[in-house]
Amino acid sequence: MGVEGKERHRELDAGAQVLSGHMGKTIQRLRKAYNLSLSELAEQSGVAKSIISQIERNETNPTLATIWRLSQALDVSIERVLASSDEEPFIEKSSRADTPNLLSEDGKVRLAIVGWIKTIEWLQWYDVQAEPGGVLDSDAHQRGSVECLSVLEGEFEVEVGEVVQRAKAGETLRYRCDRRHTVRCVGTAPARATMVCILKAAVMD
Repeated sequence: MGVEGKERHRELDAGAQVLSGHMGKTIQRLRKAYNLSLSELAEQSGVAKSIISQIERNETNPTLATIWRLSQALDVSIERVLASSDEEPFIEKSSRADTPNLLSEDGKVRLAIVGWIKTIEWLQWYDVQAEPGGVLDSDAHQRGSVECLSVLEGEFEVEVGEVVQRAKAGETLRYRCDRRHTVRCVGTAPARATMVCILKAAVMD
């Protein structure tokens, strides 16, 4: 193999390494957005826990089948997983199919993760849609975290500790979410809100 051929191979290897690194970070951010452990993602995707860990640390080049299984488990397109952040346009458009969704235990509250996946470790925001009587129970986030619930339609109730407060359309509730907290859809009509969670990391950095 000539010098040019070797140089070309080095360029290809470097490019593959960069792409693999971006992919690993994307998978890790999505997994954290769903609050999934490595074991849970392994169970849902059928990909071994050790392989997922290696992918997130950029220690292996997964097959296309593995990437597809992970994208299906994380509810995003395979193109989204493979996208290189260095080549993303300034204006980025996400389709409904690319937007992960979380569902409350009672199945009546749906959270679409509309926030930028790159900020998931310090800033998260969601489009919340709830049926009457829907309840979203959440465990405590990291210490110092604050959540903001801006009601667009209907009425919500938030309970933190023994404190309960309600908000209607046009009103916003801000509360500490570093302790167990509950959001309820009260009234007889469906409700919708924007929820923003500011983690302590945003202040600490």
